[in-house]
Amino acid sequence: MKSSGSRKLERLIALLAVAILLFSPPLIIMVDRLPSLSMSWLPLYLFIAWGTVIGLTAWLMEQRSGR
Repeated sequence: MKSSGSRKLERLIALLAVAILLFSPPLIIMVDRLPSLSMSWLPLYLFIAWGTVIGLTAWLMEQRSGR
């Protein structure tokens, strides 16, 4: 049975992998080239991706070990 510390570490490593994927150049280029009428979607995507990473990090770090 795994301890809660090793499970938290596994989740943080998974979060790091998600963050690397969200900020990888191919995905950013794909979002930047989305067809738009009046605006670029890149700033909105970066804001949402960054907020998601921060929110998930805070959620993972605040979880109690007793759960």
